[in-house]
Parts: sequence; C-alpha cells; structure tokens
Amino acid sequence: MGKSIFKNIPLFLIFLIFNSFLAQQKPIKTIEIGTKQDTIRKNDTIPAKEQLEGIVKTKADVERNSFSTKQTFLEKNAQVIYQDMQIDADYIRIDWSNSKIYARGGLDEKDRVKEPAVATQAGKKYEYDEVIYDYKTKQAVAFNARTEESEGVIVAQKTKKYNDSVFFMRNGKYTTDTYFIQKKDTIADYYLLAPNIKLVKGKESSQVITGPIQMYIEQVPTPLVMPFAILPFSEKRSAGILIPSFGERQDVGFFLNGLGYYQPIGEHFDLKILSDLYTKGSWNLRPEMNYLKKYRYSGRFNAEIGTIVRGIKGLDDYSRSSTYKIGWTHTQDSKANPLFTFNAAVDITSQKFYSNLLNNNYIYNNENLKTSQTSRVSIQKRFLSLPITINANATYSQNFSTGITDIRLPDLTVAMSQFYLFKPKTGMRTGLLENMTVNTGLSMSNYVQTTEAELFKDQMWKDMKTGLRNNIALSTNTSIAKYLTFTLSANVDNVLTTKTLEKRYNILTDKVDNISKNQFAGFSTFSTSASLQTVLYKFLNFKNGSTIEAIRHMVTPSVSFNYTPDFAAKNWGYYREFYGSRGEMTKYSIFEGGIYGAPSAGLTQSIGFNIANNLEMKVKSKSDSTGVKKLKIFENLNISGNYNFAADKNKWSVISVSSQSSFFNSKLTVNTMLTLEPYKILYDATGNNGVRTEDFGHFSLQGFNLQLGYSLSDEIFGKKEELGKIYKKKGEIRNEEYYFDEDNYARFTQPWSLRINANYAYTRGLSLFGTKMATAGLDGNIKLTPFWNITGRASYDFISKEISQASLGFSRDQRSFTISFNWVPFGVYKVYDFFIGIKANILSDAIKYKDRSFTQPRSSF
Repeated sequence: MGKSIFKNIPLFLIFLIFNSFLAQQKPIKTIEIGTKQDTIRKNDTIPAKEQLEGIVKTKADVERNSFSTKQTFLEKNAQVIYQDMQIDADYIRIDWSNSKIYARGGLDEKDRVKEPAVATQAGKKYEYDEVIYDYKTKQAVAFNARTEESEGVIVAQKTKKYNDSVFFMRNGKYTTDTYFIQKKDTIADYYLLAPNIKLVKGKESSQVITGPIQMYIEQVPTPLVMPFAILPFSEKRSAGILIPSFGERQDVGFFLNGLGYYQPIGEHFDLKILSDLYTKGSWNLRPEMNYLKKYRYSGRFNAEIGTIVRGIKGLDDYSRSSTYKIGWTHTQDSKANPLFTFNAAVDITSQKFYSNLLNNNYIYNNENLKTSQTSRVSIQKRFLSLPITINANATYSQNFSTGITDIRLPDLTVAMSQFYLFKPKTGMRTGLLENMTVNTGLSMSNYVQTTEAELFKDQMWKDMKTGLRNNIALSTNTSIAKYLTFTLSANVDNVLTTKTLEKRYNILTDKVDNISKNQFAGFSTFSTSASLQTVLYKFLNFKNGSTIEAIRHMVTPSVSFNYTPDFAAKNWGYYREFYGSRGEMTKYSIFEGGIYGAPSAGLTQSIGFNIANNLEMKVKSKSDSTGVKKLKIFENLNISGNYNFAADKNKWSVISVSSQSSFFNSKLTVNTMLTLEPYKILYDATGNNGVRTEDFGHFSLQGFNLQLGYSLSDEIFGKKEELGKIYKKKGEIRNEEYYFDEDNYARFTQPWSLRINANYAYTRGLSLFGTKMATAGLDGNIKLTPFWNITGRASYDFISKEISQASLGFSRDQRSFTISFNWVPFGVYKVYDFFIGIKANILSDAIKYKDRSFTQPRSSF
C-alpha cells in the first residue's frame, strides 16, 4: 500500500501545481478515471471493478475542482462528453465519487430557468431544466424535460431514464403543435396530459404508453378522456383504439359514432372494427378490412349490423328492428394486366337499412333518400391473337320502395370485334357494301326476381331463369349528293330459354293462372331500318355597331323507316290463346316475362323523325380579348316522334320535345322535357283510366319536367384580389398570418360558392289527374376567415310545404387540429355531432377527421 501511495505522490503534486492554470483553459480536457494511476488516497480510490468504458471530456468558460468533495464544477458554456452522450448547459457539476453529473440550464434574474440544458445521445436531442445523470449506469432523472419524437414533443415534469430504451415520465404533456415545437409560442394550442407515461425506444420505432389521458385545448380541459393511450412513432402502421365523434340524435339519443379499434395485418391488410352507441339502446357494429398490393389491386370489405330502438318499451311508439349491410369493393390497377381485369362494387343491404340508419355519416350525405342501388362484379378477358372479348358480370339490384330484388348470376358475353364484311384490300371504303359492318356476340344469363324473405332460398333457385342469346347487327352508310347521309341497318336475335309460360283462366278464383314450365324453347326475331340525315345552317348577320353581331341556327333533321314483322302471327308459333272470363280469346306469348323478353306483337312499318336544333349568337364583349363573345341560346332542342302505317289505330306516337341550355358562362343551366299527346283522351267516371281515341290534333300535355341550376361565387362579382400585391405589410394575429392596410386593419379574401337548384315535374299519362313535384334547394359554403368555414344545404318541397332536407356544418382550422360541427335540424333524422381532428399524421387516425389506410403510420388511444 505504501509503495502505491508513494508512486502517486508526484502525480498529486503536478495536479496541484497546474490546477489553477487548467481551470482557466477553454479547450476540451480529458480526464481518465477508474485506473490505478488516478488513485489519490484510500478513501478516494475507485475500485477497478467500477472502471468506466470510456473517457469523460469536459470544457467550460470557468472550470474548478474540489478534491475534498471529489467534484468538478463547470460554469458558462459548460459541456461534458461521455461515449455517445453529450450534455450542454449553463452549469454542470460532476461528482466523481458517486459517478453523477448534475446539469442545469441558464437562469434569469429571478432564478428561473430561461435557457434549457441540452443532452444529445445517438443524434437525438433532449432539453431539461435540470438533469442528474449517472455515467456508469447510464440512468438519469430530469426535471421539466422536453423530448421530441416524430411529429410531436413530450414535456414532462419529471423524467427518469432507466436505460437507452426506457423512459418513465410524470405529468407529461404531448402535442404536435408546430409553433410550440419550433418555439414560436410558449403555450401549445392543444396537448394530451397523462399523469404517467412510458417511452419505449427501439432501433426502428418508438412508442409512448400512458395511463389515463385527457385532451386540453388552449389549456382548457375537454371531455375527451381515455383510460390509456398508445402512440407509436414509426413509419409502420400500428394498432390502437380509434376515437369517435359525439353528439345527439332526436330519435335515438346521445351517441358515440365511430368508436373502434384498428389492427394492421401483415404488409397488405388492415382491420378496423367501429361501433356506434346510443343512449336509448340502439347499437351498430361496423367491421372493415382494407387491402392493397401496389401496382396490382386494392379493395375493401365492410359490413354493418345493428339494432335500432325507438320510443319507450311498453308504450305504443316503441319499435325495435335489425339492419345489416355487406359491402366489397375491388379495383385492379390498370397496368396490372391489360388483357384481364377484375373489378367489384358490392353493396347489399337489408330492405329498411336506409330508413333505419344508425351510422350518421349516411345522414350527412343524404343517403337516407336512396330508393335503389345496384351491386356488380365484373371480369373481362381479351386476347392478343383473337378479335374476341369475354365479359362476365354478376349484378344485384335492390328497389327499396317495392321490396323487389333483381339478381343476374352471372351474365356471360362473348363479343367479336366489329369488322367490315366487304372491306377492300386497298384504298378508301366507298359505297354501301364496302362500309358494311358486322357486330355479333353470344350471351348467356341467369336471372331471378325475388324478395328479401326468399333471398338465396329454395324458391329463389326454382324461379331462376336461364337463357342463351345470339345477336347479329349489320350496318352500313354512304353519302348521297354530298349533303345527305344514308344509313341502312338490320338486327337479328336468336334466343333459347329454359322456361315457358302457360296461361289459364281459373273459374274458381276468377283469375288468370300463370303456369311456369321448365322446358327448352327458342325464338328468332329480326328488324330493319333505314335513315336519312343532313345538317342545315342558317346565318343571320346584323349591321355594324349592333350589340348582336350574328346568329347561327344549325338544324340536324333525320327521318327513318323501321320494319318489324308481327311475331304474334300463328305461323311463328310464339303466341298462344286462352279463353277469358267472358269466353273471349286472349292472345299471349309463351315467352312473356322471360329472361330476354318476348317477341313483339303487331306489324311495325313506321316512319320516325327527329329534328335537332342548335342556336348560338355572337355579341360584343369588352371583357373578351377578341371583343366578341359567343352565347348559346339552345345547346340542344330536339323534337321527335313516329307514325306507324301498319297500326290499326293511333298511328301517331306521342311527341317528345327536349331542350338543354346554359347562360351566363354556363352558370345557369336549364333542362326541359315535354310530352304531347296528339289524340283526344276519354276518361271514365273515376278519371284514372283514359282511352286514346282517333280524334287527332288535340295535343294535350302529358308530362313536363323543368330543371334549373345556378352557380354563384365570389369570383362572379369581381376579380380575385392578390393581397400580396396590394398590401405590403404582413404580420400575425394569434399565430395567424394576415396582410394589413394603411390603417392596420387585417385584410383577407372570403371565398364563397352557392348552388341554387329547382325542379318541377308534372306527369299525367292516361289519367285525368296528374301528379306534381316541385322542389328548390341551396348548397353552398363560405370562408368567414382564412380559418373558419361554413357549409350548408337545404331543400324545400312546395307540394308538401315543408323542408325535406337541411344540414349545416362549421369547421375551424386551428394551428395543429381541426374542429368540426355538423347539424341536421329538419327531417326524419335530427342530429348534431362534434369532432376534433389532429392534422399531424401521427395522430390523424387516433383523433381523426378523415380515414386513411396504407398511407401513414397509425396512432391510437
């Protein structure tokens, strides 16, 4: 022992002599400790078993050492480096006996920390007011620590570091406010407060796990409280709970809409299970699975099953009903396989789903007004060496008003590409023969019409009809006298079915029985037509100086002759007869109601006409660079009808008139449809059953429809101002940037848009009393400020004299989050809800405003 002390006396003396000199030096100083050479005396010796793994490097403006307490003091621009840990602070104290480093930030005149201490490890920065670091165990305790992770920052009252991977925090606040992170503001506009937080860091990802957590907005606590939170900081998708919107609906009570759980499954799948909960007992479960394979396909499976409860149990207004919905969408990437495509859009719901909605999103989108929907799955196959395309489709069509469902499972079509029958080997095609085209194909279909009660049951399969059809269409055209286009066409259909119809009058029931027979039968039909068409122009020029410079009227008249045989004749064998209730013979087709319909009855030798009009004019315009502006009076005005020479009576059909126009640079659109009955109609005593007479020339109105639409916006009433060119002064008000005028008033644009719609319809037909429909609607939005947006929608029914649908929405774009409020004050569903959506990707699915899948990392509570 004596020898050891004697050997270290020279080192001890040298250290004393140069101590004051070294304390005044700024360069980094290296202190090697934990070796035999640094032993001072027995009480100061650090055992060899506690040797450090590296070198402690220090520097400061002022540095001093205390050998009695075995401490080093660093003041002003102090720095300590040990392995991958670097601490920069205003004041640092190293206690060599306890292997502790104490660091503190810069103080103000009231001894409050104004400049934090900074610790850097593995390229990651941590800020503290105070920190105590054990450089042997690498554990640390920090106060008011600020830790940045991914897009956010955690500020904790007390943080304890157990190792490089695990941190425990007390009273921690997490926020993604960019102003707070960039230190433009000392207070975050929102934060999530948790009494206890655990931060787990990994090589590729990190995550925060908390106990009870509550959201604060502008330091005000909100009702958004959850028992725990999991915030993953990773580019990969992570599992977690999804936060709902909340509000109240008049019929089912207060609710949470969209409470759920998200779970990624492998690289290509993710699963969401959402729920809607209502205080009056209603509930809805909504599982949803998304899948994606880049450059190949993407899709989604979703379902909804729920029970809606209205009223109070035991009272007359009480009702309870169940609903379901099954959906599947699949989209193939257009570049995946150009010769084979597969797509699906399936949406199957219970009959009363849209009249008993539990998911409020349907209400805001006005889907509660749906009367029908169609689902389809389609496959298409093409060939490089064959001019053939194969299409297979399965369709499921629902009519919610009648309760009828049409199913085609499947429809198979083999179509041959159009070809010219007499195409010349060289040169241009001329004449009728060389321009003759052929289109042909073969189709097979299985079809059934059923109800929800019989869906996919034995009776449905018994009623299913199967058929095979071949179609051949020939067409050719040529020019006559340069100005006329002559077109000749023919169509042939060959049909084979597995069911036929037999009709019998039942004396006991006094009704006609329709008897379906399972047997093979077929028919062939054909028709021909010839048409002649031309285009006529008429120009009307006005004098110089006139506001209207010219008017152009373009007329496209066409006339056609159509011939179809009478397939009800006995020689065809497609029609039969049965005795009616009064003994009269009634003719019917054995293919009536068949999968491809029945052959037409009655000879058709008709002439059809159509006159299309287009009317435009040129007017002077100062706003146009050419000085002339073109206005469309009628984009399209059509008049059509036909006359059947072979008809026994009522040779004229109804006359149809339709028009389409737009005015004021297409801001106003006008569409009309008019139907005129050329014959006088006689009605019975009830006025409901009318009969067409042979008294021609009355032209009574049988139907009329008018649709108006007008779009308004701020741009109509003036040019859009570029504020940066008008006002040079720019600044902030409550962290929002504005331009200011000379009087220091904030200037900003207020973009808005408004769409006005009106619809009037009158339908009469063969009834004395017609039906009317008249509605008017508004749909618009306005930005009151650059960060406030209001949207609204309303529709008024003039017949029922009530508001049929209306909704109002407010949204506020904050610095780091969006607040939205939606309200439906009228109609069957009166509902409002409130929602908060965080902008940062790390929280946009936890406190979410829009769904995202396979795009950003998932975060959750």
